[in-house]
Parts: sequence; structure tokens; C-alpha cells
Amino acid sequence: MKDLMGRAIWDYYHNEDPEDLQTETSISEVDELPVEYLFRDFEEMNAIEQKALQLSEGKTLDIGAGAGSHALYLQNERNLDVTALDISPKSIEVCQLRGIRKAVCENILDFSGQTFDTILLLMNGTGIFEGLGKIDIYLQKLHALLNENGQILIDSTDILYMFDRDKDGGVYIPAGGYYGELDYVVHYKGESEQPITWLYLDFNTLKNAAENNGFKIKRVLKDEDSYLAKLTKE
Repeated sequence: MKDLMGRAIWDYYHNEDPEDLQTETSISEVDELPVEYLFRDFEEMNAIEQKALQLSEGKTLDIGAGAGSHALYLQNERNLDVTALDISPKSIEVCQLRGIRKAVCENILDFSGQTFDTILLLMNGTGIFEGLGKIDIYLQKLHALLNENGQILIDSTDILYMFDRDKDGGVYIPAGGYYGELDYVVHYKGESEQPITWLYLDFNTLKNAAENNGFKIKRVLKDEDSYLAKLTKE
């Protein structure tokens, strides 16, 4: 892994000639992602992020922490015991430099030894599940990391709107798999990561998977095609 996302975060934090990230998927063209967006404060976050941070309580794990903006808010403004977790070494270094007291560079599937009252997965948190074939593995791991009365706060987007429709409103969806399972590529300063599989889940698909893995689930906020869900143990 070239850790291009981490390099962009590192460059921005150290003012080392940062450039915008570029992202693309198997169903969309290249899109600009300003690195400064990853450093926004609470007032600049969207309604789903703000709601998740307001609902967070107790010992909290922020999965896919990136530059650490969510964890930093919870630590400094909410006075919560927060661990920022990311697979990007440079991102975690920046989290530490920004003052996050607990920041760990590790894959969630390898992370163990603690349990949490709140587990956060934001900015399309279902993306880390990779694909429908692995969703049970990830949900079982999250179940093991969650305290008995704890909560998982996770967001995603139903991307059905991105597909073409016929004159009667029918949607043209490619055969051979779930429409929310995409190849995702990051570009930075002329370099490209290897494509990864990234999963966008409609709420009903997440609901079925969650209930099959010992969770109760509630949609706590809907914002156009995106939503925030709360999972608790049955």
C-alpha cells in the first residue's frame, strides 16, 4: 500500500506542497477531494457526522480515523476516552501530532484486547466491509469489540441514484453482483493506489446483515440518499 491518503494528510499538516486527492470508482469518473476537507471542524461537518458525534458516549473507537477530526472533537470537546484507528501509518502519525492521545495503526480485523461503548464508522463507514462476501466477518468482529450495552454508529449511501433509468423509471444495474460493491482508486501527485473493493450499502441490506449477526438496528437519520444507523446487541 502506497498510503497516498496518508501522504496527502501528512503533506497538508506539515504544509509540504499538498495537492488535492483524486478518487474514482468503477461507476464514476475522477473526482477531486480537497485534503483540507479531512481537517474540518464540527461546524463544517455534515448532519450525519454531527449527529453521530452527538450520540457518542463512553469509551469510543473511531474506525477509519483519517486525519482524526472526529476523534479530536470527541476527545477535546466531549471529554470522551477515544481511540483513533486507521491502517494508514502517516494518518495515525498526524492524529498523534494533532494531540489524539490514543491512535493505533492497525487493520480492524487484527485489532483486539479492548471493548468499547461506542464504535464509529463514518464517511461511508460500510466501505471497510469490502464486499457482501465479507460483511459477516466484519460484523462479527464489531460484535466482539462492542460492550453489551454499547452502540455502533455507521453511515452509508444508497447509490442506486447513480445508475441510468429508462423512461418508465426502471434502473439499469449491471449483472453479476450487488450494485453498491465498487472498485475504488485513490490518486495523489501522479501516483495511484491499487484498486480496493469499497461497499456502499442501502439500509435494508445493512439491516438484514446486521440482524443475521446478532444486532438490532435503527436508522437514526436520513439525509437524501445517505443515512446514519445505530446497531446494538440483541
